[in-house]
Amino acid sequence: MVVASPNPVRCDKIQSIRVPVIDLSWKKGQVMEAVVRACEEYGFFKLINHGVPKDVIRRMEEEGHHFFGRPASEKQRAGPPDPLGYGNKNIGYNGDMGEIEYLLLPTNPLFIAQRSKAICRDPKSFCLVVNAYIEAVRGLACEILDLLSEGLRIKDKRTLSRLVKASDNDSMFRINHYPSCEDKGSDSDASTQCRIGFGEHSDPMMLTILRSNDAGGLQISVEDGVWLPIPPDPSAFYVNVGDALQALTNGRFLSVRHRAMAHSIKPRMSTIYFAAPPLHAWISPLPEMVTPQNPSRYRPFTWAEYKRTTYSLRLGESRLNLFKTLT
Repeated sequence: MVVASPNPVRCDKIQSIRVPVIDLSWKKGQVMEAVVRACEEYGFFKLINHGVPKDVIRRMEEEGHHFFGRPASEKQRAGPPDPLGYGNKNIGYNGDMGEIEYLLLPTNPLFIAQRSKAICRDPKSFCLVVNAYIEAVRGLACEILDLLSEGLRIKDKRTLSRLVKASDNDSMFRINHYPSCEDKGSDSDASTQCRIGFGEHSDPMMLTILRSNDAGGLQISVEDGVWLPIPPDPSAFYVNVGDALQALTNGRFLSVRHRAMAHSIKPRMSTIYFAAPPLHAWISPLPEMVTPQNPSRYRPFTWAEYKRTTYSLRLGESRLNLFKTLT
């Protein structure tokens, strides 16, 4: 879910700042304090010793390489995106574009089984690999959400994760593939240019769990016009807060704006799990997040309403502002 320019753009201000690195092997209290602080200050952190098996990660990466390595005519059988399925350059319905091809799927195993017939030559293997990966990262997302709930002193620490564990949750799984500049036959001044792969945006869901190969390109912005490049680490996951979680925490957590640049000397591939509630779920600041000094900043809305709004706009717009309470 992105807005992107189809044209090369000069790089904005780039600032080198070390983002939070959180080790899940730390003592629980230390991890809980660190994730809350990271979500408040950055809306983003790097997660190491996360417990997702290396074999699950390796097999998922292999499936991604197999799919994107196929001829264009074969990949297009899995598209066009509606918005689910295979897409190339065109992102969404409003003219957004990027130097990217992608595969977007819901996390429902039955839907994955149905779509897999057009995605690969061995649908059964693809389903097993993707479902195992989704199960592992969903568990990771729920663990983080429980830590956040406890750190915020929410009475029921399952309040947030219960939305993602619901059988009718609307979580999504996406694989992005960004070609290298060499693949695209870059202009002579490519070294001084940054091509937009996945344009500036915030994620509308609750929580995003991302992993990429060893090619760089991910950047986050915690200040207008200033971008922080995130060094790649295939052994780690990167976690960011989405709009829905910012609303649920009444603005205490930051839905970070981020983008991916397609200027690497090698192709970049990332796998992303978007943790989302059911379509009928109501999103509004949790009671513990509202005080006389900090009244509710957002009106109640359903996830379905917010999702419709997301698809109706250029996706780099600040959608959550439309749901602020009148003051």
